[in-house]
Amino acid sequence: MIRYLTIVAALLSIVGCDSNSDHSELRDRMAKVESQPKGQIEPIPTFTPYSPYIYVAAAQRSPFTRPVLESEQRIVGRRLDIAPDLTRQRELLEGVNFDALSMVGSLSRDGQIWALVNDGDGGIHRITVGNYLGKNHGRVVNATNAQLDILEIIPDGTGGWIERPRALALEERDNG
Repeated sequence: MIRYLTIVAALLSIVGCDSNSDHSELRDRMAKVESQPKGQIEPIPTFTPYSPYIYVAAAQRSPFTRPVLESEQRIVGRRLDIAPDLTRQRELLEGVNFDALSMVGSLSRDGQIWALVNDGDGGIHRITVGNYLGKNHGRVVNATNAQLDILEIIPDGTGGWIERPRALALEERDNG
């Protein structure tokens, strides 16, 4: 019985593919479409080339750090002996904005602690007490395994200079 049904199904499918069937309606439709005028393809629109934005304020104070206000400067007790040494040779990390610097580790040798500081461009530098970093004449005054204490000398806005303490702490990294 199954063999009989399979043979009947095969014969019906062969009869359905008969090449003598009338396809005149399809041929007429194709002729009508081909006789219509060909359309014009619109030209590709021209676009202005992309010009990247160059951020030029990288050397300025970050807008997220609080500026030194005149009321906080303690002008009454200003010391006249505070001024940066503009004649000394500048160190490499003094050309880097302080906010771009990060402490990534420390080394200890012969009782002296050296901090490993990332300059923001992937370079790692050894820093210890007495080295300078940041654009505001920041001198390292204390170094521990977890932090650098820095004393910056910044203009007070009235022609003088004030000292501002800053710290560069070891970054916590998530290894997960």
